[in-house]
Amino acid sequence: MKILGWLAISFGLHTGGLELPDSVSAIRTRARFDEIARVATYPYTLPHVLFLIDRLHGNRMYYVNSKRFDSHRAFANATYLSLERGQKFFQDNYLRNDRRFYMGTVSYQTPVKKWTIEFWEGDLISKESIQLVADSVRKSFFAPVAFKPNSLYQEELGEQLKGVAMLLPLEIQPPEDYMALSLGVSVGRLRILKSYDEKTVLAPTDIVVLPEAPVDLPPIGGIVTTQPTSPLSHISLRSVAMRIPDAYIKDAGRLFAGRDGQVVRFETRPDQYLIGKPSATDLAVFARKDIARKVLLTPKADLSVTAIADLGAQRASIVTVYGAKSANLGEIMHAKIPGMDVPNGFSLPFAAYRSFVISNGLDKAIARLLADKAFRADATVRKARLADLRKQFTVGAIDEGFAQEILRRAHAGFAGEGLFVRSSTNSEDLPNFNGAGLYSTFPNARTDEQILQAVKYVWASVWNFEAFEARERAGIDHQKVYMGVLIQRGINADAAGVLITGNPFDRSDKDCCYISTTKGLGMKVVDGVKVPEQLLMHYETGGVQVLTRSTIDSLLTFDSKGGLREVAVPQGRSVLTDALVHDLAYAARRIQEVFGHREQDIEWTIMKGRVFIVQARPYIRE
Repeated sequence: MKILGWLAISFGLHTGGLELPDSVSAIRTRARFDEIARVATYPYTLPHVLFLIDRLHGNRMYYVNSKRFDSHRAFANATYLSLERGQKFFQDNYLRNDRRFYMGTVSYQTPVKKWTIEFWEGDLISKESIQLVADSVRKSFFAPVAFKPNSLYQEELGEQLKGVAMLLPLEIQPPEDYMALSLGVSVGRLRILKSYDEKTVLAPTDIVVLPEAPVDLPPIGGIVTTQPTSPLSHISLRSVAMRIPDAYIKDAGRLFAGRDGQVVRFETRPDQYLIGKPSATDLAVFARKDIARKVLLTPKADLSVTAIADLGAQRASIVTVYGAKSANLGEIMHAKIPGMDVPNGFSLPFAAYRSFVISNGLDKAIARLLADKAFRADATVRKARLADLRKQFTVGAIDEGFAQEILRRAHAGFAGEGLFVRSSTNSEDLPNFNGAGLYSTFPNARTDEQILQAVKYVWASVWNFEAFEARERAGIDHQKVYMGVLIQRGINADAAGVLITGNPFDRSDKDCCYISTTKGLGMKVVDGVKVPEQLLMHYETGGVQVLTRSTIDSLLTFDSKGGLREVAVPQGRSVLTDALVHDLAYAARRIQEVFGHREQDIEWTIMKGRVFIVQARPYIRE
């Protein structure tokens, strides 16, 4: 009996109930599939069988007993098809076009009740090879089988196949009903809102439920959106920095309707959320939220430097003169990293902001505002008074000589070009305060009047309501906050977005780059309102994994008169090619090296195939 069993295993024979074979050359029934399939249970029940096609022997098909062998290499070695191991086997059979073996999986996609063939996401298999595999499986398998691409590269090839149906990952498993964007626990008053606009006033303890993530929010107790959003939206990044719970929860408005207006305890965990009645201790903490504010942090600023500086002359060490955004970009320019550029520009120092504030009497207006009890006590009053203060900035006068120097530099270096006038404060990228998205940018300033008004607009954004509330929560001294201004060549992007040099969903995964992108300029990525294209690029293999396709149905582009205009675009199409993903990812890794190998949150644009870096800051995890 033992000899018969050995012969059956060696020659791949079916022996009834005696012992299952190492492999079979065809699967003609579901029962035979189930005999040799193993079953994964996450993210859903997934029965699957490995297959291997041996090109050396006339494209012979092996459906592998996947209960016995956990990998293609283990099967190939055990059956003496190949003695290659480790990196040699990997390179010869996943990366080379003239490989001996085609290796993949036949799976039953339980959510949609369909069969698929698929390959490892880093497999550089050719279109012709996928076609051959699909034809081989069609002849030897009992049911119709579609091709499931696991990378952008494979998806592009799949669109060129003949007579092969394609099933995209998102068609199998739409977005989950729950996704944690920031882990945390909060006790606050639950407020279910239909929308958020400039008239909406929120308390620091409010836990809000909204249909979609707004462009901005003041500091609050927690956030729930009922539509999926990006973990790299400004709102999501700020939630992580403040360690407050933030999550997408499908149908939260309906699920939480009975708790609207109540004080609740809300917690987000990686795999679930908890919401319920707070304990007596929780309620006591909630009642003390309005205690007197303490100044915990005074941002550093060097006000002795009054000169405008070219971006290329700046380094990270002068962050206290021109701000982190400007100084970090100067550092990247100095590093001369191949394969990427930083748009040129020049920066106004913190001292210019202080001079403008004093010469226009705004320092006294600010002091009166901060001393006003009604301003301190009532968020509605605070919002209105800050709006009035910003208006005073926009009608203020810039010193004539300084204004002419700004325009002289703009004309000399960027005649006829659109300029981005960008914030660069001393209250961003601090150890416990990220500041992402709090301050304003004016895109595509083209005329002298637009440039000078944009400078005042950026200076005024120190007093944005959301910025004030965030600093208030962090204990930052408002009167020690100074605004540098970066005036930079505008890139009218074909695609843009944000990336981080790590995996935001898995802290232990250090060997990948996460990219969030859309067509056109990148504001629609960081505003978080709709889902961008989201990708993971694995450095070791170069494989590009598609997490989501973009639901953004328009792009932003330059208006010839200044500012931006919106143009409709089709949803669901890929934004980046594999080649551009690789360019971005490897440039990002070099930028991480420039800043001491610390994980980076990088904003970038692409125009005509060229990568431009427009911001780099430390990525803060919860």
